[in-house]
Amino acid sequence: MKKYIIDGNNLIGKIQSLANLQKKDKQASREKLAHLVDRYFTNKKIEVILNFDGFANQKINTSKIKLVYSDKISADEKIKKQIEAEKNKRNIVVISSDNNVREFAKVCGCEVILAEDFGKEITEDKNTDDEESRIKAMDDIDTFKKMFGV
Repeated sequence: MKKYIIDGNNLIGKIQSLANLQKKDKQASREKLAHLVDRYFTNKKIEVILNFDGFANQKINTSKIKLVYSDKISADEKIKKQIEAEKNKRNIVVISSDNNVREFAKVCGCEVILAEDFGKEITEDKNTDDEESRIKAMDDIDTFKKMFGV
């Protein structure tokens, strides 16, 4: 099973809306990122670890992902320890733009995705096109009435 290890603070910095929010409310930016990542990985059979620097503030509820706080060490060091602890490092996907973390992951045989690339992927609204095409396909009002029980 694939395991994604994500550098949360690094990813927040690569998503402009979250970077702006973090300046005002660090916890809110973490919550928003956790929910974005959780939604992105829904219905995918993988394990996800989202790493943040520091200590847990308030509990963030997610259904799919595990949140890890680095406590007294940096999140980068925590990520490296997580990589080292894995038996099959080829099943690990590391998401970070931190050069030190990326190089360590590559040397260990992990797949690496830049945080900015992953940030674009999780913030794209893919449902809009599907929804619009379904609406256009339903050209008759009776279909809408049936759909909404009217």
